Amino acid sequence: MSNQVLESVRALLPAIAERAGRTDESGRVPDETVRDLAAAGVFRMLQPGRHGGLESDPVDFFRVVREIAAACASTGWVASVLGVHPWHMGLFDDRAQTEVWGKDRDTRISSSYAPVGRLVPDGDGGHRLSGRWRFSSGCEHADWALLGALAVGDEGRPVDFLTVLVPRTDYRIEQVWDVVGLRGTASNDIVVEDAVVPAHRVMRNYEQAQLRGPGQKANTGPLYRLPFAAVFTHAITVPLIGAAAGAHDHYTGVMRERVRLSLGGGRFTEDPYAQVAVARAACEIDAAVLQTERNLAELAECAAARRPIPAELRLRTRRDQVRATERAVEAVDLLFRTAGGMSLRRGHPLERAWRDVHAGSVHVANDVERTLAMYGRNAFGATVEDHLI
Repeated sequence: MSNQVLESVRALLPAIAERAGRTDESGRVPDETVRDLAAAGVFRMLQPGRHGGLESDPVDFFRVVREIAAACASTGWVASVLGVHPWHMGLFDDRAQTEVWGKDRDTRISSSYAPVGRLVPDGDGGHRLSGRWRFSSGCEHADWALLGALAVGDEGRPVDFLTVLVPRTDYRIEQVWDVVGLRGTASNDIVVEDAVVPAHRVMRNYEQAQLRGPGQKANTGPLYRLPFAAVFTHAITVPLIGAAAGAHDHYTGVMRERVRLSLGGGRFTEDPYAQVAVARAACEIDAAVLQTERNLAELAECAAARRPIPAELRLRTRRDQVRATERAVEAVDLLFRTAGGMSLRRGHPLERAWRDVHAGSVHVANDVERTLAMYGRNAFGATVEDHLI
């Protein structure tokens, strides 16, 4: 099946690349870029068809993300996380979905999933929510937020981990984003003070991990039978793969005409160390793409056939996802090290890609050692329990 959104997005890439420096300096993706991506259908690719979405293959979605991130990593990151939330929204009670998309199918949702909120019963079957959440990428371009919370029992102790849907009218955004990389993602803080949350806007994390979200009663397609751990973590890794690929393309394109006076005036392309760096970086990027797409395709095949998704596949998917992040880091490091002093200039495409990929690599979804240890534990026959599997 052709990826029509990808074709539309490719026409936008020159403008996105031209705005990359401004995006980085201003600390946010320009409104015109978000409008262009919305018009191309990017944010509706994983949205339920019942609510105006495309219900696309996740491989197709992540290919779109990868190409956007190659032009601008911050834009690719925001497109990825805002684009994956309609998928998560499809797991919620259909009443919540209708509240989000009933009047505008292009309504966008941001998130901050860390369970830092406090959710208490309000006595009428609903809840009251308070808290401060960090790192809500692209929140200024969204009208709702998915926020992590702990349900608190009668004795004031946490009794459950939950995800809560909150409208923009119930929270404020505090501008705190001033970081070294992915500067254009505007991943600011969200603050909620004693907001009323009806029961249908709350979902247990355990249910979504067990593929039992209430939204699956209405959204019966295979897309909504995929594990949250696989879909969301790829939304964090794929922009980094794209950024590394964009750095590689810039490196090979610009360096063809460069002469290195410090090495006796020889052409850069004749430097065997640069040749090896290009080869190694390309290999890391290719491996990341091939492994992630293989795993997503196998997950989708299980979902389409309504087969249980084996623990081995879930763990392999996470293993390869965190390794894909490591491969992206390795690729940009190789290119950055051999590009010479010119790449140190603030705003240079390689310098920006190096900062962006390293910044994205510290996201909790990219906890390499913990994830690889879980894979190894399972390989040795021990039990593995984790909400991101």
